[in-house]
Amino acid sequence: MNIEKQIEFDKIKELWMNFAVTEWAKEKIKGITFYLNETELKKQLRVTTDSRKLMEKLGTPPLQNLTEIKDILVIAEKGGCLTPYQLERVERVLVAVRRLKEYLNRGKIFDNPLAYDEENLNALEELKEEIGSQIQGGMVSDYASKALGQIRNQIVACEEEMKQKAERIMRSNKECMADNYCTLRNGRICVPVKKEYKLKIAGSVIDKSSTGNTLFIEPSGVAKIYEELQLLKIDEENEIYRILYSLTAEVAASLTVFYRNIAMVEKLDFILSKGKLSMELDAVEPSINTERRVRLSDARHPLMDKKINVPLQFSIGDGVRGVSITGPNTGGKTVAIKTVMLNCMMAQCGLHVPCKEADICMNNSYLCDIGDGQNLAENLSTFSSHIKNVLEILSEVSRESLVIMDELGSGTDPTEGMGIAIAILEELRRSGAIFLVTTHYPEVKDYADRAEGMINARMTFDKETLEPTYQMVLGEAGESCAFYIADRMGMPNNMLHMAIRAAYGDEAVFNYHFQEKDKVFLKKNTAGISKIKKVKSKIELRIKYKLGDSVMVYPEKKIGIVCQPINEKGVLRVQLPGKKIWINHKRVKLHVAAEELYPEDYDFSILFESVGDRKIRHDMDRKYTESVICYDEN
Repeated sequence: MNIEKQIEFDKIKELWMNFAVTEWAKEKIKGITFYLNETELKKQLRVTTDSRKLMEKLGTPPLQNLTEIKDILVIAEKGGCLTPYQLERVERVLVAVRRLKEYLNRGKIFDNPLAYDEENLNALEELKEEIGSQIQGGMVSDYASKALGQIRNQIVACEEEMKQKAERIMRSNKECMADNYCTLRNGRICVPVKKEYKLKIAGSVIDKSSTGNTLFIEPSGVAKIYEELQLLKIDEENEIYRILYSLTAEVAASLTVFYRNIAMVEKLDFILSKGKLSMELDAVEPSINTERRVRLSDARHPLMDKKINVPLQFSIGDGVRGVSITGPNTGGKTVAIKTVMLNCMMAQCGLHVPCKEADICMNNSYLCDIGDGQNLAENLSTFSSHIKNVLEILSEVSRESLVIMDELGSGTDPTEGMGIAIAILEELRRSGAIFLVTTHYPEVKDYADRAEGMINARMTFDKETLEPTYQMVLGEAGESCAFYIADRMGMPNNMLHMAIRAAYGDEAVFNYHFQEKDKVFLKKNTAGISKIKKVKSKIELRIKYKLGDSVMVYPEKKIGIVCQPINEKGVLRVQLPGKKIWINHKRVKLHVAAEELYPEDYDFSILFESVGDRKIRHDMDRKYTESVICYDEN
């Protein structure tokens, strides 16, 4: 059960961490928990107050992230050589320490206890000045040592002499040159010589052009100077390393001071971050008691916008340990119990609380059950999850606990849920803990009226404006206002009256007054379901048109008589005046059924066959005959 997440204290920590600069302070905030030692807690609250007062007088403190300097100090500690960049980081930290000392020193005129931590910081001014004079622009300065300055001057002179010598050779051998200037190839000064004059210029071929027609030759005289230059550069490198090692050794010699500075800066960062959070939330220092008493005046939820948040007035103690809060949905019950627990937990973590005034007792544990808690992964329903959390709470609760529970007994049969809710409240009451619960059960309200050490409370609701006022009134039981809320949301009056009768009986209807104009549901146009068209079976089609039926043929609208029923393709044969035609059943419509036109045993061959065909059919029925009947296909 993650209490911090349920009451959103994890979000308070995220906000708090944004005000810290060092990684150490951020990690300390992330792992902070409430203090159980009264002396330590009161000390932490005083420190928070001192940090806020200091910043209100002096502004934002000059703090710096110290992650990089820690890695640099490890290198120095292990005997490595710090680079110019790393030494500049060391100098920058010492500058930050000096500025922080100056910042704290100014606070002494206000007699702020935090200001005297300045004495625990050492800016190592001599080391800072030495690094600043010897390391500049990410490299060792020419003035770092007299020897280094001389070596670099000699290097410049050698480079200039090499260039001048190469230019003199070019001027004296113009006809051999492929260009009018010398160039640098592979770190050496060369002259561009035409291929055919290769042997005329003494020296070493260093490179050639892409075509091969130009050779870049380092003249022999220039090569001798180049060798001197390389020796000077070795001397320069050795002198640079000597200076870097010397500075690194001085840093290593001051490691104890550096680590003490870092620890003090991180500690101040943590302390000052509490003051910054207090200023952000416009919070105050709470008074702390161990008499199981909580008094909150104009308490606010720290994550809600101060402009829209309605301050909460809350008080418990002096023999009252439990509060049963009732009132309308959306009336602020859950926010109210979260506000109480958040303010208490913040205070016990050494933070200021967003109240006008606060007197808060210390608690040895914070326990809560908020939200539906449904867990599909563990196959837990809303009610099962509630019961699981409740049993955990009851196994941990003690006289010095603070417990909040939202929608007690919800998620199951109302009658059984009510019984369980009362049983839970009785167990909490016996434990002696401070507890706040929200509920809608009338029986729970009655129980709170009777039980020793418990009171009812209600969240107010303005029935005129149909808006919650988010105010808690202790000592009074409230109603859920579900009918008024449903009325406001547009439920028709006939449905509201039926709901009231079902809940409280016929007489109760007259106690409720809803909007005068009755409401009706406005049906919305919704997309229809597209079904597969049912195709008539062959049997249905055969029954539809029988032999002798009088039908109308479209589009000519001629009357004919069915002389052959519909076949498997949906085509029937119709006798029209002077001819017979095959036609799809969709192009005909029943005009008069055959049973209305002819006797039951009528011989339709009289209509559809000639006298000769009828005689042949008669012979066929009596004996073998070679005669045939020819049907007209038209």
